[in-house]
Amino acid sequence: MGAAVGVGLFHSYTEAPVDPAWAMGGWPGDAAPGALRVRFTGTSTLLFHDGETAWMVDGWFSRPGPLSLLLGGVEPDIGAIHAGLERNGVRELAFVIPVHSHYDHAMDSPEVARRTGALLLGSETTANIGRGWGLSEDRIRVVRDGEPQRFGNFTITPLETKHFQFPDPRVRERALGNPHLDAPLVPPVGAFDYPLGVPYALHVEHPRGSFLVQGSAGYVEGAFEGVEVHTVFLGLGGLGTQTADYREAYWRETVERVGAQRVIPIHWDSLTAPIEGPFRGPARLMAFLSSGGRDTLGFLRDKARAKPELVFWTLPRYEEVLLFP
Repeated sequence: MGAAVGVGLFHSYTEAPVDPAWAMGGWPGDAAPGALRVRFTGTSTLLFHDGETAWMVDGWFSRPGPLSLLLGGVEPDIGAIHAGLERNGVRELAFVIPVHSHYDHAMDSPEVARRTGALLLGSETTANIGRGWGLSEDRIRVVRDGEPQRFGNFTITPLETKHFQFPDPRVRERALGNPHLDAPLVPPVGAFDYPLGVPYALHVEHPRGSFLVQGSAGYVEGAFEGVEVHTVFLGLGGLGTQTADYREAYWRETVERVGAQRVIPIHWDSLTAPIEGPFRGPARLMAFLSSGGRDTLGFLRDKARAKPELVFWTLPRYEEVLLFP
């Protein structure tokens, strides 16, 4: 009975914590040479390319169902990864980098790297996820806090940050308590067997524009001191479960400190809904653990009203959007 109720909650979704008025349609037509484009799949899976270099954040497509999460093990879904790369028009990538090592960020990254010829970048924990999937050592690169990585016209600097704190102490301990892997992880394993690793924000510089990818609603005070960007891809997962003071601090450190002119919410959609069709808000069971969508949306709308010149976008699924012309 308990499992049945849990499955029912996984298939019942809360309201998405974003305003429909922020929806940004796909950008039709040919971009000028060197234009910087983005495609969004959901969670924090983002594809960036400028006509010469393409790379991906996370590359997570498998979306294991509720029974796997509740009762069994999870592992990369080869068919889903193939379909996700096809829908994004991906043939070749320079690299794929998970923002941290939880299953909804890093689980598929080694297979994405294998299929696209990409390097897998990330923490030593992410490297051990790659090793456990059989990715060769020459396709794995461990990155460090503040060390720039250069690929074509992109300079990507990982900046160590924090994951938001789950409100339930048992979930918090399982998800964040032992963050590192010291040996290869071979799936299938439980979802909580993918530990946090080192959570990174990504500061990206390009001749067309600069941006920050903050995949989780966590922050380190002062970590982005001296960083200036035009756009922030702002992780919302878990933000509504935190205190009002926490939300203000997160905004101050992640949006105001870097002088952002545009905010693009990410990690606001369901982890278990289909990866096709319209986005859904978090499943009710997941929302109970980590969402608080109404508080998140109210907070963001207040920020939009307080600073009308700040642009809010939400991206469509799979469609190409011109980020910088």
